[in-house]
Amino acid sequence: MTLKEDVKARFSFAYGVALLVAINGFLLFLPVLQRGVAHSNEASGLFSSWKEALSFLALLEIPGFVVGLVLLLMSIGLLIKSRISWFFCLLLLVATVCVDVFILKQPDGVTLFSLFTIAVLVYFWRRFDHYSLATGSFFAVVSIASLIVYSMLGTLYMGEQFAPQVTDLPTAFYFAIVVMSTVGFGDIVPHTTDARMFTLTVIILGITIFAISVASIAGPLISNNIQRIVKGRISHMARKNHYILVGMGSLAQNVYKGLTERGEHVTVVCPPGSPHDLPEKADIIEGDTSAVSTLKLAGANEAKYIVVLSESDAENVFVILAAKEVAGDDTQIIALVNETQNMAKVKRVNPTMVLSLPLLGSELLVRTLQGDAINNDLITEMFFGKRTSLG
Repeated sequence: MTLKEDVKARFSFAYGVALLVAINGFLLFLPVLQRGVAHSNEASGLFSSWKEALSFLALLEIPGFVVGLVLLLMSIGLLIKSRISWFFCLLLLVATVCVDVFILKQPDGVTLFSLFTIAVLVYFWRRFDHYSLATGSFFAVVSIASLIVYSMLGTLYMGEQFAPQVTDLPTAFYFAIVVMSTVGFGDIVPHTTDARMFTLTVIILGITIFAISVASIAGPLISNNIQRIVKGRISHMARKNHYILVGMGSLAQNVYKGLTERGEHVTVVCPPGSPHDLPEKADIIEGDTSAVSTLKLAGANEAKYIVVLSESDAENVFVILAAKEVAGDDTQIIALVNETQNMAKVKRVNPTMVLSLPLLGSELLVRTLQGDAINNDLITEMFFGKRTSLG
C-alpha cells in the first residue's frame, strides 16, 4: 500500500463525517447570522436595550444558534477521530431533531439532513476511538463557554420576564453561572412560562455538560492508569524464559523488532523518557538501567538472555555488574562495546559474551577484500570471540 492510499484509508471517512457535521452546524447557524446582520444594518447599530440588540434571536432560535456554533467547533475534533467530539455531535444533533419533531412540530430539510448525519455518526462509531486529555479538555472548555453564552443571551433577551429584571451583562452572567451550577440562590426568579422553560434547559444542559466534561478529562487518565496496571501485571506474568534488552538506541530497537518477529517475548529496560519507535504494546520498563531493582522487575532471574546495548560503555559495565547479581543460573549476559579501546575493560567484568560492531565490520571488510570465505561459524566467532550460538 502506498503512502497516499494509507493516508486515504485512515482519514477519508473522518474528513467526510467532519464535513457533514460542519455543514449541519452551518445550516443551523446561518439563518440566525443572516437575520442578525440584516437587523443590525436596519437599526444602524443604535439600540436602547439588550432586548433590542438581541431581538433578531427568537427564544427558540437561541439554542439553534449555539448548537450550530458548537457543531462547527466539534467537527475539528472529528478530524482526529476524537470519541468525545463524536459523542457531543451525536448528542446535539439528536436534541435538535427532537426539538424540531416533538416541540416545534415543524421538521424541515435541516431536520432530515440532521437525521442523515446522525445515521453516519452511528455507522462509524467504532472508528472514533481516539482519547486524548488535551482534546477532552479543549472541548470541555468549548462546551462550558458555549453554554454560558447561550444562558447569557437568553437571560438578556427575556430580561423582563425575571424578577428583578435582568438588563445588564454582568447580571446575566451571574444568573447563568448560578443556574448552570444548580446553586439556585433565588435572588433572581423567572416568573413566566417561557422564562421557566429556558431556565430548565440551562439547568439540564449544565448538569449534562459538567458531567461529560469531567468524564472527558478524567476518563483518559483513569483508562491509561488501568491499562498500565493491567499491562504491567500481564507482562510480569509473561516475563519468563524471555529476552531483556537494556538500552533504547537504534541497535536495541532493531534487535527488538527482529526477536519479536520470531515470536520471542522481549522486555526493554531504558532510562525514563527515552525516545523510541517501538509499538504501544511493547513491554518497556523505565528506570535506572543499572539498578538491581529495575532488572528484578524485568524478570532477570528468569531471562534467557540479558543483552546490554546502551550507547555508553561505562553504563554497560554497571549494568553487567547489576545483572550478574540477579541473573539466573542459565541466564547469559551479552554486552556491547561501543569503543574498541574499551574491549578489555568490559571483559574484566566477565559477561558471557562481548561484541564489538566496529571490530566486526572492519574484519568482515578485510576478509571480503581478501576474498576469504565468510560463513555463519566465522561470523559467530568474530562476534563473540568464541564459537557460541544464540540458539
